[in-house]
Amino acid sequence: MEKQYREIIEAIGEKPDREGLARTPLRASKAMQFMTQGYKLRVEDIVNGAIFETNNSEMVIVRDIELYSLCEHHLLPFIGKAHVAYLPGGKVLGLSKIARIVDMFARRLQIQENLTRQIGETIQQITNARGVGVVIEAKHLCMMMRGVEKQNSMMTTSYMEGVFREDHRTRTEFLTLIGR
Repeated sequence: MEKQYREIIEAIGEKPDREGLARTPLRASKAMQFMTQGYKLRVEDIVNGAIFETNNSEMVIVRDIELYSLCEHHLLPFIGKAHVAYLPGGKVLGLSKIARIVDMFARRLQIQENLTRQIGETIQQITNARGVGVVIEAKHLCMMMRGVEKQNSMMTTSYMEGVFREDHRTRTEFLTLIGR
């Protein structure tokens, strides 16, 4: 990957050996590997047995989970936050695991629509919840730095399954609790 970054630097007309760029191909390679580390992670390893029996039947929400991802169309970042909720069906998931699941999928080349769905489907599969809701709000640098150059645009996507889809009261409670 380092070699390819060197070639990209040359292709844009720069000199990859000049002082400021001499180690950039290596740094860029390491950065890309970090930003796409989600491909190396598995849900089973992230959850690591942190699923617990419960009698709780009330909504569990983790909001404002920061996320950083790369747009699969331009390889530019999109940055935002995820709000994840579920209604337990006898099991709850360790709190940090929800944020780790968000990170696992965000650290892949993505579009926000798929990221939202992947998180929701995974939480549903792990917990066997009565319902899952996911809302992601993000700013996309591909829209801000190039193309239409809209600096204040924000994309919002949602995934609603089970009672979050079927019962408007549950969906409304979730959206109200996350401030939407």
